[in-house]
Amino acid sequence: MEYIKYEAEGMVGILTIDRPKALNALNSDVLAELDQAIDAVDLNAVRALIITGGGEKSFVAGADIGEMKELTKKGGEDFGKRGNDVFRKIETLPIPVIAAVNGFALGGGCELSMSCDIRLCSENAMFGQPETGLGITPGFGGTQRLARLVGAGIAKELIYGAKNIKADEAYRIGLVNHVYPSEELMAQAKKLANTIANNAPIAVRNAKKAINDGLDAAMDDAIVIEEKLFGDCFETHDQVEGMSAFLEKRKDKEFTNS
Repeated sequence: MEYIKYEAEGMVGILTIDRPKALNALNSDVLAELDQAIDAVDLNAVRALIITGGGEKSFVAGADIGEMKELTKKGGEDFGKRGNDVFRKIETLPIPVIAAVNGFALGGGCELSMSCDIRLCSENAMFGQPETGLGITPGFGGTQRLARLVGAGIAKELIYGAKNIKADEAYRIGLVNHVYPSEELMAQAKKLANTIANNAPIAVRNAKKAINDGLDAAMDDAIVIEEKLFGDCFETHDQVEGMSAFLEKRKDKEFTNS
């Protein structure tokens, strides 16, 4: 691939969007490669995925404005669907996905980070949905995920005002989980990913599905979703191993995703 780099370190996959001359901006080719890269992740071997940007300045600076400028109404809708389809695939990937935001996360970059389960960022990170200043709305899920993450009022202020915010403000409003010095970001992302990867994969994946599916359901329906996924963990090797290790006071556990 030209714009996507992927490597696995043990049970952790690391996907890097690498188009540094354009600050990793998303055009149709990058989205197509990102889609292919997500499909190629070996879910039997990889238990957590990190997404980051190449270089030191930018996670993803946005969608490619040069490409968008020439779009028709139909072309704009199709481009929005292309981005939404890829980001929804990330959001619903069975394994947890961590965004390691190492700089600009604007427009499509902010939207990409929000499709991940957890967002960590460097102190120089910048978040925002600047689309209204360009004559458009957010088109890759920004109007939907931002409001769900930080509340409708703050989301409307940021989107209507095309306002960018720094890392400390992103942390204050709950958009990111943690802020780290730039040189520590990837080490911290890998540390968290490995912590997740060392827990029982079936349980982690069921927890992700329960949270995601339950968020859009009424509470009476959401707790049924939880009950079924809770029950699904039983009679698995990992449930027996985890509980046996606890009762036997063993720290070492052999989770096999079975």
